Amino acid sequence: MSEPSPSRDAEQILRGFLARHVPASLEREEDFFARGYVSSLFALQLVVFVEKQFAITVEPEDLSLDNFRSIGAMERFVGRKRGAEAP
Repeated sequence: MSEPSPSRDAEQILRGFLARHVPASLEREEDFFARGYVSSLFALQLVVFVEKQFAITVEPEDLSLDNFRSIGAMERFVGRKRGAEAP
């Protein structure tokens, strides 16, 4: 039996969090900021959630909408950060 993909796990974790806060089911690359689902307060909550859930540090230079606008964008961001922070 194969292990689940880390990317698939990240997608499910992100979907679970977003499902509690966004009033719609989102496609992987759907821009939920453009759809108006995200307030500035929720954007901050999202950054904190990603940091804690994936044990990464979101640096000021990482605070680009491109890193957080969709589930896919956040998956790729987390992957890059984990790769950069690997020993």
